[in-house]
Amino acid sequence: MRLALVQFNPTIGDLPANADRIIGLARAASADGADVVLFPELALTGYPPRDLLNQEGFAAGVRDHALRIARETASLDATIVLGSPWRPSATRGVPSPDPDAFDARAPLTNALLVLHRGAITHRYDKRLLPTYDVFDEHRYFMPGTRPVVIDVAGVRVGLSICEDLWKGVDVGPEITSYDRYDRDADPVADLVEAGARLILNPSGSPFVTGKRARQRGVVTRHVAAHAVAIATLNQVGANDDLIFDGHAALYVPGADGARLVAAGPGFVEDVVMAELPSDESRWAAMPAVADPLLTPDPSQEMFDALTLGVRDYIRKCGFSKALIGLSGGIDSALTAAIAAAALGAENVLGVAMPSRHSSDHSVADAEALARNLGIGYDAIPIETAHDAMDRTMRPAYERLGMTLEQGVAEENVQSRLRGTILMALSNKSGAMLLTTGNKSELAVGYCTLYGDMNGGLAVLSDVTKLEVYAISNWINANPAHAGFACAPIPRGTIDKPPSAELRPDQLDSDSLPPYDQLDEIIERYVEMRQHPRNIVAETGLDPAMVARIVRLIDVNEYKRKQQLLRAAGARLHPNP
Repeated sequence: MRLALVQFNPTIGDLPANADRIIGLARAASADGADVVLFPELALTGYPPRDLLNQEGFAAGVRDHALRIARETASLDATIVLGSPWRPSATRGVPSPDPDAFDARAPLTNALLVLHRGAITHRYDKRLLPTYDVFDEHRYFMPGTRPVVIDVAGVRVGLSICEDLWKGVDVGPEITSYDRYDRDADPVADLVEAGARLILNPSGSPFVTGKRARQRGVVTRHVAAHAVAIATLNQVGANDDLIFDGHAALYVPGADGARLVAAGPGFVEDVVMAELPSDESRWAAMPAVADPLLTPDPSQEMFDALTLGVRDYIRKCGFSKALIGLSGGIDSALTAAIAAAALGAENVLGVAMPSRHSSDHSVADAEALARNLGIGYDAIPIETAHDAMDRTMRPAYERLGMTLEQGVAEENVQSRLRGTILMALSNKSGAMLLTTGNKSELAVGYCTLYGDMNGGLAVLSDVTKLEVYAISNWINANPAHAGFACAPIPRGTIDKPPSAELRPDQLDSDSLPPYDQLDEIIERYVEMRQHPRNIVAETGLDPAMVARIVRLIDVNEYKRKQQLLRAAGARLHPNP
């Protein structure tokens, strides 16, 4: 059997374009000798389609395009397995087994449609529906109730979808400590009992650092326990704040439990062709391949994920260019590098906006960064506008009995002036403004509403300050991977102490603990949900400092809420 595992990047809701590309990819794979062409979960609609599924006429449009795909691939020898929502007629909540049954009044299922010779020959309905973290499938779908096994090229092939592998598994923070599927049958065991020797498992599983390695562990345990082959395939691309990494894989049972015999790259569209002998006795001789998932530096993985996230968010929102405020600091430098890699340097404009408190080396570093990246560059000093705001506001402060002492209000005026300038440039140019703040700062409110939080996408909002430094250093050490001719981020930008430069001699350390301590608290309080007293007990950090940071995280929820409403950021961690 020859499998084609299609790492497909759909656009959510664009049924005509998605269907056209599915047809083209299926034809090419069939011409390359594929017996089975597997597409990701809900490939026809893109994942997650969310409330589009409730839009009048949408499900009917899905049906029409699925039938069009079947018709336009009728001449192919290959069997196509396509992820798509479906409305099968149902009795007492049990979906009809009739593969092409469609009832416009019935609940939706998250289905795999098996297309061959112009017809829907089989349909599998996802049985385990996740409802945690970013998933809300019980809201939209009715669960399936039966295993489906088909015959392809002499192999009994079982169908499953993503979560169907996870019965009884508790391997990460996105899964709670109890078995949510305790009352459900095990879809994998049912497929094996029904005679499956190869299990297909397409998914729409968002990228989270470390998650894919845990998923590999789930797959290898099934392969070893049931002595079956399993092919997995994830959607690739980015939709809003979710990134999907591809990384298709084929495992066969072996003396070592499970052997990886085919694997796809991460964060790019690809068609992974894999040969699986019909004679199982030959599986043991299949050579193992290196897993590209496990080889990259973590910083490379995050860079690749963020680059894909920026590229797809801007492209799928109908933009082609990006605009970034360059402060000479590390966050704006990394954001600019990611944007240049994602969109091409010719499509990125960096703007420096020095104030009376900006250091000469910050302006020089911003210029050097733009030159190294090859992006457009302009400088718009805000000194005149800043003076005008001071002259305008001082009489009002006096009349209202407010202090004239310089403080947070005066600091934030500078940030908001910069935000206004950048939004004006964005409106004039049609370029999307990218927000540059990192997770460490956003978590504790070290950011200004309607100032440096302005923008259409907060690129680093789930990247801690320490990770910002790690990714920046990795880019400088591996510029060719990112498409740069030299190390793009100036050494001074990386080496100097971080500062907002909103008052004389200001440093982040004036207001925040060292970033290694701050990031440790954020990781434990936000991601691991630890109580402050346990953070203190396990880290030895100062209790008063931990209490202060925890309070800052709590009281700045209003800023993060507005950030999420205005400028979604790439999601890299389980609970950003």
